[in-house]
Amino acid sequence: MRFEFATAARIVFGAGALNEVGKEVAALGHRALVVTGNTLGRAGDIAGLLEAQGLTVTNFQVPGEPTVQLAAEGVAAARAANCDVIVGIGGGSAIDCGKAIAALVTNTGSIIDYLEVIGAGKPLTERPLPYVAIPTTAGTGAEVTRNAVLASPEHAVKVSLRSPLMLPLLALVDPELTYSLPSDVTASTGMDALTQVLEPFVSPRATPMTDAFTREGLTRAARSLRTAYETPDDASAREDMALVSLLGGLALANAGLGAVHGYAAPLGGMFPIPHGVACARLLPFVMEANLQALRQRQPASPALARYREVAQILTGSADATAEDGVTWVMALLRDLQIPPLSRYGIRAADFPDLVDKAAKASSMKANPIVLSPDELTEILEQAL
Repeated sequence: MRFEFATAARIVFGAGALNEVGKEVAALGHRALVVTGNTLGRAGDIAGLLEAQGLTVTNFQVPGEPTVQLAAEGVAAARAANCDVIVGIGGGSAIDCGKAIAALVTNTGSIIDYLEVIGAGKPLTERPLPYVAIPTTAGTGAEVTRNAVLASPEHAVKVSLRSPLMLPLLALVDPELTYSLPSDVTASTGMDALTQVLEPFVSPRATPMTDAFTREGLTRAARSLRTAYETPDDASAREDMALVSLLGGLALANAGLGAVHGYAAPLGGMFPIPHGVACARLLPFVMEANLQALRQRQPASPALARYREVAQILTGSADATAEDGVTWVMALLRDLQIPPLSRYGIRAADFPDLVDKAAKASSMKANPIVLSPDELTEILEQAL
């Protein structure tokens, strides 16, 4: 047995953890660029905590999905203010954009030079600025991953800037920051979190360490995702889902993902669909396609037993079959009111382009079996 495991240098988890951000950031630098999402109030809260520790603060907003151009603007803002530490607070978009900015301030040249798929994929050579990641949603686990997903509108795709050097120095996870999430955001980000503990568990790259995280994450998601959606002020459910998101980030950064996320990148690049919605809508159909393909072509694959274990954890029944897991996820989509792909303008005519792009996505490489173009197309047909 041989494997590696990498994650953020430190993880601080717990209700009220945000109150520690001032002294933590002050130990890393003096001039902070604070990267935030849509909620401008967060910028003020963080600025106050940092300024109380004597830091100079420059704010940078990420109003939507981060683009290559927006990351370049963030780099320019950080350099203009001579920032020596970056803080990202928000959902995956803000946190990923902050990671990209921290990396590109210290590594010269065009962003395209370092991007996968559309660029040269050059490795980073210089260590990024110190980066502190503070999630306000419970979904992406971006606070402990080594990549930043950026949209390139001219290429109609989302791609990653990726390096082990990009792991944050501190991931500060405060479940209280998720209490005010709207129900639809709780649903979509929660489904993303569920997907990110399920796909690494059935991945051929899974290790005993990632298995521990994903089993725990599946258990907590099964008992708390519906509750967090139906009862937003349930502190225990919110804590569970914040932990599921964190555990998913730890797992995917080391075991990879699968076909759900292989599709999520081109879908997000071509259409205005939230990442979590794309993952949610695709998940049961990818599970079903993988099961059929494995039984037909790789009946001895250990992934079949893992899908059965997933079903047992999700349903709470020791007698559950792998198909029972698919049924459970389908019922969850109905309960959380996840819309179909067609709601976002996706049509059958788009399938060939989506299939081609998904097949080339880095996440697809960790799927438990290589799916054929026909199988990939059928997934879209069912999710439409």
